Amino acid sequence: MGVKDDCRHYAMRSTPSGDKIQRCRLDANEDNPFACPEGCLFYERRGISAAGWQVGATEQPPRGSTEPGGDVDS
Repeated sequence: MGVKDDCRHYAMRSTPSGDKIQRCRLDANEDNPFACPEGCLFYERRGISAAGWQVGATEQPPRGSTEPGGDVDS
């Protein structure tokens, strides 16, 4: 069986070097190669698509600023 990437327990991440890391949050997967077990009892269809979402650092205001767009020195 292949990977059910529409399962809510499936997670895939990319490393800065370009490697792809796949995992099952419940560790119900087969190891080599990574695959979902046939007839997995834990399969739950993902409710909301994760397509297009990116996780990143929040933007910090510039040093010396009391609020976004304002300068303390002026």
